[in-house]
Amino acid sequence: MSEAKLKARLLVQAALRMCSMQAIPAVVARHGDDDAGTICVRIDRGRGIGCDVYTQTRDRDGRLAWLRATGPEPVPESRADALIAKARDVDGDLWVVEIEDPQGRLPFTEPIVG
Repeated sequence: MSEAKLKARLLVQAALRMCSMQAIPAVVARHGDDDAGTICVRIDRGRGIGCDVYTQTRDRDGRLAWLRATGPEPVPESRADALIAKARDVDGDLWVVEIEDPQGRLPFTEPIVG
């Protein structure tokens, strides 16, 4: 039995709502396919800390999860932007959500893998 898939638009709207409820600035920087677009999240940690970039992935059991595409530590904004630009070149349906949060909170409930 396969897991029910929520539409990308609904996942993005839920993330924006979660951020809004916690007074965390968040915007859709790129609107992808409403139904099946992949979501990429760029979290700007501010104060010279850098950015984290998360991309959607699947865990070993095929469930939705998040991968920290920038590795274990925040990276400079230029590196985060280059990674997102490359992902956009590969996936025309990509959503990009940009968040400003010094704590680096990801507004999704799925686990972070890798």
